[in-house]
Amino acid sequence: MSAVTTATSVSTSDPGSVLTGRQPPEQVPEEIPTVSEEAVKFVESIVPEDDYKYLMFDDHLVTVSDTGKELGEFSISVEPTRYKQTDCFLIHANSHGSIDGVPCGTSITAYVGQNLETIEQQHHEYVKLENCPLDRKTFIVKQPDNYIVNRVITQGEDVQRSSKTFDHKQMKGFISEGSNLLLHRLLIEKGIPDNVQFLSFDSDTNLCSVIYRPLEDRTQTVGTTEIRVFGVERTINSYADLPTTWQSYFMQDCHMTNRVQVGSPVTMKLTSVPNLIERDEEPPKPVFEKKELNWEDDMQLYSKFLDRKEELKGDHTTYMRSHPELKNLLADFLQFLLLRKPDDVVQFAAEYFSSFSASMPSLTPYLASNAPTPFPASRTNTKIDQLRAPTR
Repeated sequence: MSAVTTATSVSTSDPGSVLTGRQPPEQVPEEIPTVSEEAVKFVESIVPEDDYKYLMFDDHLVTVSDTGKELGEFSISVEPTRYKQTDCFLIHANSHGSIDGVPCGTSITAYVGQNLETIEQQHHEYVKLENCPLDRKTFIVKQPDNYIVNRVITQGEDVQRSSKTFDHKQMKGFISEGSNLLLHRLLIEKGIPDNVQFLSFDSDTNLCSVIYRPLEDRTQTVGTTEIRVFGVERTINSYADLPTTWQSYFMQDCHMTNRVQVGSPVTMKLTSVPNLIERDEEPPKPVFEKKELNWEDDMQLYSKFLDRKEELKGDHTTYMRSHPELKNLLADFLQFLLLRKPDDVVQFAAEYFSSFSASMPSLTPYLASNAPTPFPASRTNTKIDQLRAPTR
């Protein structure tokens, strides 16, 4: 991991926390944390066709202060797409508001694979202070051999650029801010295992552990409706700063209802209950009994048989019309067959037609029908043989 210039720390995913930036000393971890076995098993257990089926929707929350004053909006959208010849998900998250008259916010655009692997992400954060506005952009791009992380931090007139490179082994189990939003929905959908530890970036893009654990179920009033919600706590254990914790609550259908960064003065809340996503029960697979097929009684199959029969018949007629020598050859063979009347017709046919082959030796085509003559005496002349005998 290459060295990088540090800049003012800006907390992610919460527009209120960007005002609490601080600049810790640069620290590079001696050893990269590992992903827990439970986290690996969870990712391996994902069945995209089933687990993501009902997770493609939008969330809209409002940001309120601890006094109940509305400060801004927070939205998330997840949709399937194809990017760089890979089936993946396009994730948009946008949070903007104003705290004490200071506009601030964050936005995320990420392409995330079906195994939660980040293919590409753009993360933009800003605080428009009157005298010294702060703007931070982080770009994560997956390359064939490594990951490239580029940052541009603008504070007033000061611009800092930095870059880091991580190989794929280091990034195994990495959960970016974009894939984190999808992971939360998966954890509600599939259930949260114990000891789930992935990898993530702290505010200085140092790799560190991120832990997910379930929170106790509780009720939440949304508008005038009380609903049962289920919680997930996410903690990033930074090497350069104190741990940062978020608590998020969801409806049973994975719609987010509440999100807060522990210690932040702002909370993101759902203001109206969205339409529940109807989950159709999978119909039972039909069982087809094996039936005896009598195609002659089936009008459709019998019709196809007749059509095919006429098709072949026409094809054969056309071929024979194009090769008139075929009739002559067959007629000649049949004539010799009836003339010789061999006992072994197959052997006779083989000997007859082999005589037309250039690769076969020249033999008589009538070996199989060349029966012994019924007049063996006619083959010899005994008197001539006697005359040819030597005189004694």
